[in-house]
Amino acid sequence: MEPLHESARQRVRHCSWCGRRIPEAGRQGRPRLYCAQSCRQRAYERRTAVQRGGLPEDAVVLSAAELANLQDRLFQLRCAAEDVVTAAEDGAGDAELRKMAAQVVDVAIELERIR
Repeated sequence: MEPLHESARQRVRHCSWCGRRIPEAGRQGRPRLYCAQSCRQRAYERRTAVQRGGLPEDAVVLSAAELANLQDRLFQLRCAAEDVVTAAEDGAGDAELRKMAAQVVDVAIELERIR
């Protein structure tokens, strides 16, 4: 698999609310921050609630359930990476290692979606 060039990485944007990829629209002006109006509205509601609570504007507020979910997904990513290391140490073939590495990438992509 060929690594992405820096310019290709910069084109991939994610929604600031849900983490989904925002398609490159080729439009001019300020880049989109949200994939949909509903995500933009949820972000506004969260910012307003944070400001009312006296927290800094850049504060990130997670519920206990959201935090637990994030911790579970981070654990899955670590386990997948450890599996690749173990397989490599055990002499796994290239095809098996590629398959396992692809699984690590899949877990990481899912993890990019914070909410």
